[in-house]
Amino acid sequence: MDSIFAPLNSKAWDEAIAEAEESTHCQFVLAVIKRSDAYPEIPWKAFALGAALAGLLTVLLDWLLFNWVSQISGYLAAVIILSGGLLFALLSILMPPFARLFLSIHRSRGEVRQYAQGLFLHRELFATSQRNGILLLISLFERRVIILPDTGLANHLHRGTILEIIAEMTPALKKNDINTALETGLNSLTRRLAASKTERIPRSLKNHLADDIIVEKGL
Repeated sequence: MDSIFAPLNSKAWDEAIAEAEESTHCQFVLAVIKRSDAYPEIPWKAFALGAALAGLLTVLLDWLLFNWVSQISGYLAAVIILSGGLLFALLSILMPPFARLFLSIHRSRGEVRQYAQGLFLHRELFATSQRNGILLLISLFERRVIILPDTGLANHLHRGTILEIIAEMTPALKKNDINTALETGLNSLTRRLAASKTERIPRSLKNHLADDIIVEKGL
């Protein structure tokens, strides 16, 4: 996962963000998070499924092999069942794709949004003079994108527009192509904001937010 982080903090990204800010009069903050929550329930869910499948396997073996279970001690049967649970729990810790099988869609959506909102406040992205900051956050484990515009952009970025941008980023994100996903999102935001004719976004006299990408391991 850390190898994915390595190419993100580059001069090219700083220049791309600066160009987007110049053409839109907005201030962009891009963030890549390893995971937005620890999700302690996932190993337990995996353990329960593994133990249940191992228990089912022992029953099937007993039926197919003519009372195979009755010929072994109850302790050994318990070991087999617990081993199945422990194996699944370990796989959920070591293999993110396997762990995602036990992650609720609503839970992941809520945790990523909560992390993004906390980051928005912690980094004081509201401190722009025109309230025109935008947070574009990717959470890798959940494979989710959150776009949080400040209040000064309420008339320029509606919910439907944000969902369209996220949909454009999703194919690259599913391939773990983080750079392409960020580039797609930044370009799409720039294009829509620059083309807005309803109300021109005022230019900030000062760049209040750093142009480098925020990279965090999260929780």
